Amino acid sequence: MELPAPLRQGVERLLENVPLATLKQAAKTLSDRYRAELRDGRLHMAENLAVQAYLATRLPATYAAVRASLDALGDARPGLQPKSLLDVGAGPGTVLWATSDLWPDLEQAVLVEASAAARKVGETLAAGAIASRTRWLAGDATIDLADLEPADLVTCAYVLDEIVPASLPKLIGRLWQLTGDTLLVVEPGTPAGWQRILAVRRQLIEAGAHVLAPCPHQAPCPLAPPDWCHFSRRVARSRLHRLAKEADVPWEDEKFIYVAASRQAAPSPQARVIAPPKSGSGKVVLKLCESNGSAGERLFTKRDGETFKVARRSDWGDVLEI
Repeated sequence: MELPAPLRQGVERLLENVPLATLKQAAKTLSDRYRAELRDGRLHMAENLAVQAYLATRLPATYAAVRASLDALGDARPGLQPKSLLDVGAGPGTVLWATSDLWPDLEQAVLVEASAAARKVGETLAAGAIASRTRWLAGDATIDLADLEPADLVTCAYVLDEIVPASLPKLIGRLWQLTGDTLLVVEPGTPAGWQRILAVRRQLIEAGAHVLAPCPHQAPCPLAPPDWCHFSRRVARSRLHRLAKEADVPWEDEKFIYVAASRQAAPSPQARVIAPPKSGSGKVVLKLCESNGSAGERLFTKRDGETFKVARRSDWGDVLEI
């Protein structure tokens, strides 16, 4: 997956005068903070240089994960056409770009972001390129959501890892109150990220929400540690991206986990593929989470006819209807 051309070009303009050595060091610091999931009171993107490092190294991966999650949401609700977006912890507008790319008729967006540096960059990138009416608000996700208006689509991507766990139930409760139709929460595809998504999922189900994706059921998650649910999206690296990360290959795989929940029920798929397929001569093994609340591997062979052809075409993260 690649960034939309206007976004990619905007990022290149913003970074063209940043010394590479400075960008490399900032990128390493930012990467270390993400991996450690630090909650030390400092935002990942509190400073201009951190935002620049994010643009060079994290924006493509975050965009890919969010867009893949939105695609799954759109597949679960084919008729969904949100007119309004509320994105909490918006960074430089990554979710706005992904949502606008999928639903170009989006009319208005409110983006809440605590970092002044991230808001400034986000406004610069969106100016003249995003069609929807866009309003940026300064605010902390845990304390500054009181006066917001509900939106059709509410999103919170790569934010919960920065928040003290004790604050999560209140935040998720408020996000659900603000959700006119659908709420999407995306987190890194780590065991810790999965545990946060499980907590969000449980709370939303208890509040009466309908889980649209990725789960094909409302039952408790059938996976248990050390296993965990997550997905992957391959991301194209630009030349600057490779230089900033001192990487050789022109791509990277972003692991992520998400939950999409709605006030509207939708038909549940039969199953979702929750691991890379294992293919062999005339056979394929798929690890499936199924609508009956179970999870496990299933073998499909040529003897299964059309079912085998469907299974063989399926990839990690896909819905499987057989």
